[in-house]
This record gives sequence, structure tokens and C-alpha cells, in this order.
Amino acid sequence: MARSIRDWLWVLAFAVLITFSVPWFLWGSSTVVAGLPVWLWWHVGWMVVASVVFALFARTGWDRLMGLDAEAGFGTSRRGGDS
Repeated sequence: MARSIRDWLWVLAFAVLITFSVPWFLWGSSTVVAGLPVWLWWHVGWMVVASVVFALFARTGWDRLMGLDAEAGFGTSRRGGDS
């Protein structure tokens, strides 16, 4: 099955989410904002971003990248399985 540009953009989006989930660039930083370390604020913000991206993926890309046929409904595999 050939991947479309939209599929590759989703792959890129999740690769970016994974890459920046650990704030390696904040290691050793002792900066505190509003009583919490800045790396903790990074995690709070990153979880919001990850939630929004996954919600968009669930609405627009799930059927294509998870091997489901959108027209057939849930539980029907493109591969012709018995699910």
C-alpha cells in the first residue's frame, strides 16, 4: 500500500512528539516559573500538545493508518480479516 503525503505528515507529527517528549535541552536548568521547574511546565504543555495532536489524528487519520476501512465501519479490517 502506497503512503500519501497526508500519511507521512502524520508520521512526522508523531516523530516530533516523541523526539521532544523528553526536554533534553532543559537538562541542568534550575529555572523556576510560578513555583515549578521549567522542565515540569514543559511536560504540562507538551501533554496538552500531544493530546490535541492525538485527538486530530483520531478524527482524521485513524482509519488510514490503523488499517481500517472507513466506509465499512468499525471492526472491519482492510485486509479482509474476521474482526
